[in-house]
Amino acid sequence: MNSPFRALLVLLLAIVPYSAQGQARPYTGFVYPAGGQQGTTFALKAGGQGLAPVTGIEVSGQGVTARVVETFKRIGPQEITLLRDQLKELKDANKTPDAATTKLMARIEKRIEEYSNRPASAALADLVFLEIAIAADAAPGRREIRLVTPAGITNPLAFHVGQLPESTRKPMLTAPFQVLGKEELSLRKRPEEEVECRVTPPCTVNGQIASGEVNRYRFQARKGQRIVISALARELIPFIADAVPGWFQPVLALHDAKGREIAYQDDFRFKPDPVILFEVPADGEYVAIISDAIHRGREDFIYRMTIGELPYLTGIFPLGGTAGAAHSVKVEGWNLKGAEIRYPPAKAGPGLHSISVKQGGRISNPLPFVLDSLPEMAEREPNDPDTAPQKVNLPVIINGRIGRSNDWDVFVFEGKTKQSVAVEVTARRLDSPLDSVIKIAGPDGILLALNDDYEDLAAGANTHHADSYALFTMPKDGAYRVHLGDTVRSGGSEYTYRLRLSTAQPDFELRVSPSSATIREKSNASVTVHVARRDGYAGPVTVALKDPPPGLVCAPVTIAPGKTSAKLAIKTEPAAFGKSFDLEFVGTATLAGQAVQRRAISSEDRMQAFLWRHLVPAANFRLLVVDPNAKAPAGRPLPPPDPKTLAATKAAAPKFTENQIAGRMKQIDQLYQEGLLTDGFAAKRIAEITLAP
Repeated sequence: MNSPFRALLVLLLAIVPYSAQGQARPYTGFVYPAGGQQGTTFALKAGGQGLAPVTGIEVSGQGVTARVVETFKRIGPQEITLLRDQLKELKDANKTPDAATTKLMARIEKRIEEYSNRPASAALADLVFLEIAIAADAAPGRREIRLVTPAGITNPLAFHVGQLPESTRKPMLTAPFQVLGKEELSLRKRPEEEVECRVTPPCTVNGQIASGEVNRYRFQARKGQRIVISALARELIPFIADAVPGWFQPVLALHDAKGREIAYQDDFRFKPDPVILFEVPADGEYVAIISDAIHRGREDFIYRMTIGELPYLTGIFPLGGTAGAAHSVKVEGWNLKGAEIRYPPAKAGPGLHSISVKQGGRISNPLPFVLDSLPEMAEREPNDPDTAPQKVNLPVIINGRIGRSNDWDVFVFEGKTKQSVAVEVTARRLDSPLDSVIKIAGPDGILLALNDDYEDLAAGANTHHADSYALFTMPKDGAYRVHLGDTVRSGGSEYTYRLRLSTAQPDFELRVSPSSATIREKSNASVTVHVARRDGYAGPVTVALKDPPPGLVCAPVTIAPGKTSAKLAIKTEPAAFGKSFDLEFVGTATLAGQAVQRRAISSEDRMQAFLWRHLVPAANFRLLVVDPNAKAPAGRPLPPPDPKTLAATKAAAPKFTENQIAGRMKQIDQLYQEGLLTDGFAAKRIAEITLAP
């Protein structure tokens, strides 16, 4: 090999293994399917950015394992030309190919098939193919899945362990960019037999919606069955930054055997994920149909839809209780006869928990249930403006309902001059459809405070801050009235709420973002800690890493009075090299003369529709520390240039500059490392490169 070629090869092979060190945090845009049944093994396709190579997979909880089958880094037209030339050479030289050659040709064809020159989203163009195994005793419910690369740990995505038989449509190929006026060129060409699938309830179906696509599922049902058809889509991927309204908005329709629409839903109350609750009128076939509300679609428009006579909770009352006490909750929903209510653990402390039911061995959807330490009581009717208000003593949490249209619940309490009182409604944050509004009047009937929506930094994926809050100082002794109603005068048994009336209880909540970080050689990890201040607390909050493992150093940081965030740096020592950790951050502040600690909830800072940002909670915080002494796995050494091709090339006019050679060598090396080019083909292509004089 002549010296220019040798120098380029040495330079290329020295740089490529360490190129990941300069990359930004890897990103996972979708995993498909976003779950599977207990006791099954199946293929999963993920798409994102900066995912090559994937060195590990992390799934929260127990009972789910995964392995990487193949990774496709985004490539361009020149790599595709190389692959097509390689495929043609293999076909021409092997009229009856052996098993190894057949396998290689199939891999090349798959690589070409997955390619899109202008993908609809470049952030989804790196592809990873996994094999997932779910143990038969894995706990059902929502998990989180992350991919691990040399550049770091990705953001988490929802992954569900299901109890029902599942079916999954064939994964989409990379969606092409839509050109205005030529949108039809980017539509998926789906065979007719794939448009409608026949399924047997109860079951879960997994799909991806392409632009303009409609998916249909035909099933048999009997008269009198109470069928639940529920879709998860927005819950799987809460925000899509470059989409309006900012997520996949599924709509459900149900047709009878004659094609007549007999049910339709585009949401469930205020939630974008729709649910159809349907009592079957006659034996026969029915078709469940799902699509996007405005006919968008691409790889990350993913859904899980469950069909069957299954337990489903539509509401609970009350929405919370006292920590450490026994609970009695009334549940509402479908197919709940004989169901066992699953409460939070007896030792559960104050905070957000969940309630579900178990019926016939199957567990329903969970609903949020909050535990608190204040005294609680139930709302008592009549307590309307035209009747006597309900008398209460501070502090108290009132569990109630806006039971009908135009209903107002009125409460009265005795207040003292200059006493600071907080009035807070928790409803929408606990999945109640109530859009609350509160009015507070003093002893003389003068309005002191009015609030409809109160923006909460810790609201997570909620985009409408529908809960109300007011903090006011009482001007005189006397009886104060709190009026609570719905903004648009709606009401019903599902319009539940928790109303806190108490003297001001200064407090705070913490969020840390992102939910994972990576530390490389001679660097540190930086995370942002956000504080949501409660009941007027404006003092400092000192945040630190709780119980740092050996090798991690994290100096505490103080969020100054009046500020809402601060940066926290994590440094490493040799004891942490090459390891990954679950970390927990805590904040400390002095409240009422005592030091109080609050745990920071891991979150992802997500953009909605090009503009708004939300802190979406994650299950945990993961830190990866790269070992600076670790050597990158050795790649396959490129073959030397083919002598015959090299001699013929030298006789011709020079074709490439030095920069062009470096680029071409990188393309050849990437495909060669993926095992998609044979030695002979790579040797010929290397020999074709010549230097300009």
